[in-house]
Amino acid sequence: MKFSKKLAMAAVAALALVGTAACSNGNKNSSSSSEKIPSKITTKTTVVFWNSMTGVQQTTLKQLTKDFEKKNPKITIKLENQGAYNDLQAKINSTLQSPNNLPTITQAYPGWLWNAAQNKMLVNLTPYINNKNIGWGSAKASDINLALLDGAKIKGTQYGIPFNKSIETLTYNKTMFEKYGIKKVPSTWEEFKDVAETIYKKSNHKVVGAGFDSLPNYYTIGMKDEGVNFSDKINFSGATSKKVINYYADGIKRGYFRTAGSEHYLSGPFANQKVAMFVGTSAGEGFVKQGVGDKFTYDVAPRPGKYTLQQGTDIYMFNHASAEQKAAAFKYIKFLVSQSSQLKWANATGYIPVNKKTIKSKAYKDNKSIKLPAKLQDAMKHLYSVPVAKNSNAAFQQLSSIQQNIYAAAEKGQNINSQIEAGKQKFDAAWKQ
Repeated sequence: MKFSKKLAMAAVAALALVGTAACSNGNKNSSSSSEKIPSKITTKTTVVFWNSMTGVQQTTLKQLTKDFEKKNPKITIKLENQGAYNDLQAKINSTLQSPNNLPTITQAYPGWLWNAAQNKMLVNLTPYINNKNIGWGSAKASDINLALLDGAKIKGTQYGIPFNKSIETLTYNKTMFEKYGIKKVPSTWEEFKDVAETIYKKSNHKVVGAGFDSLPNYYTIGMKDEGVNFSDKINFSGATSKKVINYYADGIKRGYFRTAGSEHYLSGPFANQKVAMFVGTSAGEGFVKQGVGDKFTYDVAPRPGKYTLQQGTDIYMFNHASAEQKAAAFKYIKFLVSQSSQLKWANATGYIPVNKKTIKSKAYKDNKSIKLPAKLQDAMKHLYSVPVAKNSNAAFQQLSSIQQNIYAAAEKGQNINSQIEAGKQKFDAAWKQ
């Protein structure tokens, strides 16, 4: 969302004049870097948490919240579900115009909050992290994966703490691999293409070899593997970009690759043995397991290529809250990312633990209900986050429709250069909106 200069100045002024507000107890507002952080919560304090968790995610979040409140009787956590991610993003955007109506904390992708950070509406969490009473004493002492922690920064400032995170992994039909003599799980782009093409041919074109669930993720990691970071400097119609695009487009033309298309996710076609393997979110393994049942044996491996994209949201704190609310909120965040909480969260939801001790723990590795725990450390060796910059979120999202048009043309056997040129215009425009 764009802010005019007048609106930005008004928002900042509003922050300085916060009185009694929907999510505040009326104490005078001050920035986290200058105000004294309470060592204890001595009065009843309510923390409002906007989230987008549904199903088992919501149930588990409620259970963890109750556990926290039992240990911290002075603190009440008010969970307010805002619907899907796009609904939450829209609610945040609209409420930024009335900062006093924002929650204490929210789930969000950092790109959503670029303008909020620019207008000093977010709390720099570094003083809380470094506080020995409320935080850990230092970032390293937190046991949070530092790559995930870095991914929650905006312009180098630690505004977020990672919470419900996932990465992309390769899910493959182990039974089918054995049937067609595939002895090595692909770990490079070239191997991925060769295995996909082999299965497509050996199945007499009845099984598509592979595909990628997320087109923006595919392009972003494809470029990163070629040494190009996601930014407004990308030449979408340049040689490197075309190399990444053509890799997928050529496979679609020849039949051994496909996109998720109208099915949105490839877990369905995979479970129906129409696709031999696919790259998708690690948080989707539960759907894979349910769909596959006892039809065949599947397994999970690190995503082919050097890098994998870390996904999922972080928790951010708004600056209008009182000192007590901020301290209480951080104690809650600290609880959510603790070793024991992350074990419960990961085992119940399929999200990856953000806590390194959880990942290394026997209790997590011994979880036989999903395949991921045994492969997770290898899969997380080289994490990449979409860099947070002005309009980076809009440009990243635009990649979906751009590539859909390109690969739809490829599927029809058409020349895709005109679609690439059209895509360049849309991509460049997204950065400048």
